Amino acid sequence: MNENGGAHNAIGAAGERYRALSGTLYVVATPVGNLRDVTLRSLDILGSVDAVAAEDTRVTAVLLRHYGIATRPFALHEHNELARADEIVTMLSAGRSVAVVSDAGTPGISDPGARLVRRVRDAGLPVVPIPGPSAAVAAFSIAGLTAERFVFLGFLPATAKAQRELLAAVAHLPFALVVYEAPHRVRATVGHLGEALGGDRTLVIAREITKKFETIARMTLIEGPGWFAADPNHAKGEFVLLVDAPLQGEDAMEGRQWDARRLLAALVTELSPARAARVAAAATGLSRETLYAQAIALKESRG
Repeated sequence: MNENGGAHNAIGAAGERYRALSGTLYVVATPVGNLRDVTLRSLDILGSVDAVAAEDTRVTAVLLRHYGIATRPFALHEHNELARADEIVTMLSAGRSVAVVSDAGTPGISDPGARLVRRVRDAGLPVVPIPGPSAAVAAFSIAGLTAERFVFLGFLPATAKAQRELLAAVAHLPFALVVYEAPHRVRATVGHLGEALGGDRTLVIAREITKKFETIARMTLIEGPGWFAADPNHAKGEFVLLVDAPLQGEDAMEGRQWDARRLLAALVTELSPARAARVAAAATGLSRETLYAQAIALKESRG
């Protein structure tokens, strides 16, 4: 039996619906876009708790109405979470059950909820996770990265200094990096990632996960700004940015050579082979003589 009581596992074992237990806080994951992604247990709990605390009551009301749940949510967001936490502890102590939800995904992961959970646990009251959708996990599952592990950074700091410090601390870790971003910042953030991590690392842009205009695009970080510039619609929606682990050993050298070939192919259309080789060498760290020979070959192949 776990600290919240074995009844949580026993209820529903034979297929019957779960019911919220009194005096218990439920942390409920909700769809990140497609309303059909909600779990059956989430619906059971949302339909049986005494109260639902929501990051945005308007967003949560849509989900509740869609599934015929009459409970009217009340607001719990980053600006009132601490005050609401005390109210919820009082509710739980009086025997009421409460579910906390965010606008999308799992509360407490780049969303309100963690401070509430800490306050409830400090009060000695049970907290039960109702797992479900997570944009970070959904995006990582379809990114096809070489890294088997990732570091979740959430939304990067707003100030340039704090952002640089964070990226410098994780740049050389042998893990993928997962970042959330909003449309008004995504272009700048991709540029900053390239500057901090190097242009040869693989970038996967997961846009509008599970929604109508879901887009998954794969490229190098150096190509990221160009992808956004190619179509204004590319910068619309909500984003998960995934950067693969740094290339190691021979893979790193092959990556730089591949970048150099692509860079040369673009440069020789505008510059002489000598100047193209000089620019590519400065950008990649590869031998200027080798690049010059490749540039000559490219120029001759194009007549």
